[in-house]
Amino acid sequence: MKELEKEIAKGLLSIEAIFLRPEEPFTWASGIKSPIYCDNRLTLTAPEVRIKVEEGLAQVIRENYPEAEVLMGTSTAGIAHAAITGHIMNLPMGYVRAGAKDHGRNNQIEGSLKPGQKVVVVEDLISTGGSVIEVVNVLREAGAEVLGIVSIFTYGMKKGLDRLEAANVKNVSLSNFDVMVDVAAEEGYIKAEDKERLIAFRNNPSDESWIK
Repeated sequence: MKELEKEIAKGLLSIEAIFLRPEEPFTWASGIKSPIYCDNRLTLTAPEVRIKVEEGLAQVIRENYPEAEVLMGTSTAGIAHAAITGHIMNLPMGYVRAGAKDHGRNNQIEGSLKPGQKVVVVEDLISTGGSVIEVVNVLREAGAEVLGIVSIFTYGMKKGLDRLEAANVKNVSLSNFDVMVDVAAEEGYIKAEDKERLIAFRNNPSDESWIK
């Protein structure tokens, strides 16, 4: 798994799906200053990285959730990854909307899902975990047995880890913040001395002392 984590981190950095700028932080919608910007949608337009991601997701699902019967993507970022991975694994897929439609059948879950089916949720990025846990709850309320989550990347923030634990749901990510920081330093994306600053941000995003 460690080699896969490094390979995915290298791929995400190479296409700037993960972009590091500790000297000129990004500002999140919440107002938090961040040294990292993550947009895993860029993997969809980079075929070499995309196939590594999708094959990696399939591998992780086979190893961690061998009983999986259906893949459910998060809306919208997880939809394409659930579809491609489902194709690789010959599994049905669907996705969960942020809210129920206000027309037609008023669906929130798109695709066929029967009560009792074993589901794996496919997500692109986990930070605080709030949105993916909402998806898990919708699926559980529909009668699905949610085996867990697979994601491309996780920050590993305490808030997210605590939320996942409280929701009693497992997540397995292809790569993570700590591995990415090590790879970024090795590959020259950041200076070696920036590693400590980045980890300080991850440990407490609201504390901006890492900037100084």
